[in-house]
Formats: sequence, structure tokens, C-alpha cells
Amino acid sequence: MYCEKTNFGKTKSGKNIVQITMNNNNNMAISLISFGATLTNVSMPNARGEIQNITLGFNKLVDYEEDHPYLGSTVGRYANRIAKGQFKIGSKKYKLAVNNGPNHLHGGLEGFNKKIWDCQTETGDNHCSATFTYTSSDKEEGYPGNLTVKVTYTLTNLNEIIIDYYATSDATTPVNLTNHAYWNLDGAGAGTIKGHSIYINADNYLPVDDTLIPTGEFASVHGSPFFFLNERPIGDNIDDIDGYDHCYVLNHQDINNRSMIHAATVFSKNSGRRMEVFTDQPGMQFYTGNFLENVKTINGVVNRQEAFALETQNFPDAVNKPNFPSPFIKKGQEYKTRTIYKFTIAQ
Repeated sequence: MYCEKTNFGKTKSGKNIVQITMNNNNNMAISLISFGATLTNVSMPNARGEIQNITLGFNKLVDYEEDHPYLGSTVGRYANRIAKGQFKIGSKKYKLAVNNGPNHLHGGLEGFNKKIWDCQTETGDNHCSATFTYTSSDKEEGYPGNLTVKVTYTLTNLNEIIIDYYATSDATTPVNLTNHAYWNLDGAGAGTIKGHSIYINADNYLPVDDTLIPTGEFASVHGSPFFFLNERPIGDNIDDIDGYDHCYVLNHQDINNRSMIHAATVFSKNSGRRMEVFTDQPGMQFYTGNFLENVKTINGVVNRQEAFALETQNFPDAVNKPNFPSPFIKKGQEYKTRTIYKFTIAQ
């Protein structure tokens, strides 16, 4: 295993940004930057031995500083949407930035994806890791409490990317963290992902209103375009619903007392690459890049439905839905969750 720290450039305000590149013993490498605790590159061989990057990213810091579709970003304080940018703790109402139609999205106008994180690395015989830390001050983007956040990315010799999230606050506050990587197992910039096949371990999903806020009900995937309990092509029914951007209710035995489960598998016959997702989170947002338009990445221009995201998380708008798992942590309480992306190559 090998880990290297380099300079990724300076922000517009003159702050230095660090890049961490990790390599395992199987010709797999990942890169991260301290701006947004962002995953910028995941390179690995295909079935023919060709090494390609399979996640969307930029090669210039300025592109991450500008508005972009959260490529590889650590997203928070609250991933996904909060209806009308508001919620209550007891009788007190908190108002957040409205930055996605009438709603709050991915932490607001300047979420964690726009912050500069501290970073430390560690290298062992069978793993490399990078731990990013950030303190979000009370009332940042409207959220209560000083929140200390730690996100650790680990690359192993089993071709796993393990993401561990940790947070604690000095006041009751909602927390919902995820990584917003976009994937194309044929190679970033290789075109449509409709031919990828996918399995999602969920009997239910969350229907949404016309602003993509969950209605609060759990709907069965059976007999619908949302059924992926048998691995099948993403493109089979994608046009019936104008693309997927829905949170799946993962099949935990107890949604409020969860352990790690196999959440999803994606496979590309063209490249032979398979990605498995494991998580202890209650939900997973399956997004087929419906709003990607002329995104100029390091691997070329990417458009609609040419990459997908599998964002493990608590449910969207859980702050306003008492029947959803609670996203609130109290003073001194620890928020801890883990997600693993594991890659294999068909022989």
C-alpha cells in the first residue's frame, strides 16, 4: 500500500488544498482533496487489464469552488432535501437556506462540500486512510449547535473504499452525512449507464412530490419500475419515470437499530467491473444523473444519465417526518455510520 500527499492548488482566498492519493496492491488508486473532503478519482483495471477512472471529477480546484453537481463531495450537515428549508426542535423553528426550488438541499448555499477540511493520513500493510475533520459553527447555514465532524476514507487490498462518518455536537441538531460520488463502471465519460445492471436490497422506496420531497409513505417496489430485487439493467424502465432520483428503504430487520447489510450491486458487462455497497444507513438515494448537462470533467464532457450515484443516508426530510428514523443527535451524543464500496472484476 502507498499513500502520497501533494498540493492541489490554492483557493480564491489563498488557502492551500491538499490532495491525497492512495494505491493498493491490485492497481487500484483513489484520490481525495481537502476541499469538501472530496473523492476526485477512483482508478482500477477492467476485465481486459485497462486501468480507467470510474468516478466523475475535475482536475482544477476552481471547478470545485464553482457550483457543480456535488461530484465526489462529502455532503452535510444534512444530505438530500429538507422541505421549505425549515424544521422544529421542540417548539423552536429553524430556518435554513432554500437552494433547490422551494427546498433546502445538501447543507445549503455553502455546505460541507465547500469547506476546507483538516486532513491526516495513515498507512498500514493492507490499508491506507485519510481522515478529514471540520467544525461547523453554531448557526452555520441556519443549523443549531457547534458540530465537530470527522470523515475517514480507507482503501484496502480487498478493493474496498470504506467511509466512516463521525459527528458530535454541543446542542441538539440534525445530522445526515453522505458521499456524492458519481460512477460509470465503463469509465468516467464513457457514455450512458443504462446498460449497467443493478440490484437494490429494498422492498420499499419513498414516493416524492413534484419538488422531490418524500410524501411520508413507504411504497412497495413490487410490480413497479422501482423493482431491483432481481439484478436488471438500469435502462429497462428509466424513461417511464424520467430517471431515478429516489430514496430506497433498505431491508434492515429493524430500521431504528441497524447493522451493516448488503445494500446494492452494480455490474457492467462491458468492463467486467462490479461494485457492491454495504451500509448501516436506513436509506440509499439512487440517482441516475438526470440533471447532468455538459459537465466538463477530467475525463470529458458528461451529460444526462451518463453516471449514477448511490448515496447511503437517512431519509430526505426526516427532520419533518416523525415516522422516519430520527436524524437528530443530542448534546454530546455520537453520530457514527459506515459505508463500504467494494469492487471486483469478472474473470
